[in-house]
Amino acid sequence: MTTTDTSLAADIDATCRLTGEFTLRSGQVSNEYFDKYLFEADPLLLARVAREVAQLLPGDADLLGGLEMGGIPIATAVSQLVGLPVVFVRKKAKEYGTAKLAEGPSYDGKRVVLIEDVITTGGAVRDATAALREGGAIVETVVCAIDRSPGAENPLDDVALEVRAVLTKAELDAARAAAQA
Repeated sequence: MTTTDTSLAADIDATCRLTGEFTLRSGQVSNEYFDKYLFEADPLLLARVAREVAQLLPGDADLLGGLEMGGIPIATAVSQLVGLPVVFVRKKAKEYGTAKLAEGPSYDGKRVVLIEDVITTGGAVRDATAALREGGAIVETVVCAIDRSPGAENPLDDVALEVRAVLTKAELDAARAAAQA
């Protein structure tokens, strides 16, 4: 975490960690699921997460890139705090109207910082990065609310993308352990 808001991990853990058997976007099966919509739907908790994300943004960002669907509420809240415009990045280009992959201002030649809710393997971020780069964006950083990727390795090294996380799974596990002690 980036600030003295040490209760954020405990509040996020209590709000959105579910147990059971869940199939993740990556196809992996997990006995835990971080239902980010539960914290994104809470305006006070979302505001706290947005403040933390804002502190992790690189100083040279031109645009925020909110990934469909969970990254969009966070990116919108961060935009309100820092005054940067947002590009809303779809999983695939829509098949009607403008048929765009990304809605909002032009990102050609712009430094876009991706905003994601939860990263496990980075599949959605990897796809968005490739698509935006193909459209001329400079994408070097993703900021996520929760990094649940296994180990200490960056799951997005293969696409030269730096991951900055408000919370890691280890921090959430520590918060849970402290709450149960």
